[in-house]
Amino acid sequence: MEITNITEYEAIAKEKLPKMVYDYYASGAEDQWTLKENRNAFSRILFRPRILIDVSKIDMTTTVLGFKISMPIMIAPTAMQKMAHPEGEYATARAASAAGTIMTLSSWATSSVEDVASTGPGIRFFQLYVYKDRNVVAQLVRRAERAGFKAIALTVDTPRLGRREADIKNRFTLPPFLTLKNFEGLNLGKMDKTDDSGLASYVAGQIDRSLSWKDVKWLQTITSLPILVKGVLNAEDARVAIQAGAAGIIVSNHGARQLDYVPATIMALEEVVKAAQGRVPVFLDGGVRRGTDVFKALALGASGIFIGRPVVFSLAAEGEAGVRKVLQMLRDEFELTMALSGCRSLKEITRNHIVADWDQPRVVPRL
Repeated sequence: MEITNITEYEAIAKEKLPKMVYDYYASGAEDQWTLKENRNAFSRILFRPRILIDVSKIDMTTTVLGFKISMPIMIAPTAMQKMAHPEGEYATARAASAAGTIMTLSSWATSSVEDVASTGPGIRFFQLYVYKDRNVVAQLVRRAERAGFKAIALTVDTPRLGRREADIKNRFTLPPFLTLKNFEGLNLGKMDKTDDSGLASYVAGQIDRSLSWKDVKWLQTITSLPILVKGVLNAEDARVAIQAGAAGIIVSNHGARQLDYVPATIMALEEVVKAAQGRVPVFLDGGVRRGTDVFKALALGASGIFIGRPVVFSLAAEGEAGVRKVLQMLRDEFELTMALSGCRSLKEITRNHIVADWDQPRVVPRL
């Protein structure tokens, strides 16, 4: 069967993967209301396309933290990719590089920062969890720097792990033939089998619940890399993040895996963008499955988006070729959306190109 959109990879991944692994990737927290809402909210934004504009040439290039990329579509950090495919993060890194875009490597990857760097050139960010042992954190950040990673995406929404009931039912744990490669030499690379989610127990034991804004400042004393704060959902935190020296903000609800009944990221985006006032770029992850979704995020002020689950599902289905295909399909759909909306470059995408169901009724001026 020919795959014509990225959502179709999920069903293939479900067939191919062990239940424990598929459920880990696919599920959200508790009732999974936010998981559904991350997708559904996009359908409450409609287009106001402009017509009879010469769209014979379309430029999707952009810069992120000074790095030029081919499109505003990047790869979010997703953990333990070798559960999906033997090549795991290697395949994802090569696919991102081939597409001319950024890959974010998870702290909890099944390939190390050095492994991923060895796949060849590419712009890569490193997602960081802050462990109780700050020496572990400092060591990891230094290794990411040495391996040529260009930014730190600091996850700030996980002082404790959200309640993911599928993982509890499945007694989720990392398969025995895999390790969290970045922590292998520190005796933190394995996950114990428990009566609960093995990951929840690991987080409870290792991740620092006392993490606060002062730690964002501390991070800047140990690295010169720009820090993106990942997990902001409101204006107040956006302002504090900027004051604390963040180079950018990622509007994220952790793929709806942490606190259920937070808004969809596309619903929270505009509030954060307005608070940032252009001082730092604002990005979005969560629920993006179509080129139309990318356009809607940019129209609401995002500088770019990150995709997570489509990467692991396509990786499970077809390895590196699957991830390449996902990036290409999203790119093609986004380009088509731009053309049909009358936009030739990213700067031409404006708030006037969409209408959201929370907008006031428009008063259209008479010409």
